[in-house]
Amino acid sequence: MTKPEINVTPLIDVLLVLLIIFMVVTPVKPSKFDASVPSEPINDGAKVHPQMLIVTVGANTALGLNTETLDATAGSPGALIARLKDIFTAREQNLENERTVFIKAPKNLDYGTVAKVVDAVQLSGAAPISLQIDRLD
Repeated sequence: MTKPEINVTPLIDVLLVLLIIFMVVTPVKPSKFDASVPSEPINDGAKVHPQMLIVTVGANTALGLNTETLDATAGSPGALIARLKDIFTAREQNLENERTVFIKAPKNLDYGTVAKVVDAVQLSGAAPISLQIDRLD
């Protein structure tokens, strides 16, 4: 009695058909890759939106809000929290619900100090909180 053998001819036929299908369907490799690189921002004296709140952390950890200088530091941010809460309360009364706050800090400031400022801004009820990365000192 002879041993049974597997007929591989149909399997090879199927594989060749699949190979031809994938060769036809596969797109040709592009000859070049176009990428658009953003240009440098132009400071043409554009005004800051009046709703935008920017908390500035100084090199000595002093805190400011937009153009105001506050009697607050990263270690004791009470005045900042109170001022932000006042702004958010006034906005709620005017039926505005904008609570976005940007935090701008110098590059050489340690992470812990910036984290304290982020926590203080979050305590005031701000959401979302973003870090500003352009024109860092």
